[in-house]
Amino acid sequence: MSKKTRRNFSPEFKAKVAIEALKEQQTLSELAAKYNLHPNQISDWKKQLLSGSSQVFESATPSKTSPDSDPQKDELYKAIGQLKIENDWLKKKSDQLFGKGWQDSPGQ
Repeated sequence: MSKKTRRNFSPEFKAKVAIEALKEQQTLSELAAKYNLHPNQISDWKKQLLSGSSQVFESATPSKTSPDSDPQKDELYKAIGQLKIENDWLKKKSDQLFGKGWQDSPGQ
């Protein structure tokens, strides 16, 4: 006896079926037969589409900052760059002053 696996539908497919149901050019039974679904599933997707449709219009103005141009993130990258430069400079100067490999001495 094999166990049936659940079918997973993409959000695009669900939207397509729900929009067709909203158009009411075909009955739910006809759409169910067309897409091999249960009419209740189509009704649920239609309700989800109607309840979530207001979210499309909630943010009418586009975001002022994109996720990639976060000011705090830019500051942190700038600080990392500055610290890397300072670290490289200190390594160079310590090698000049104490000689190469001075950190590897066993007494420290």
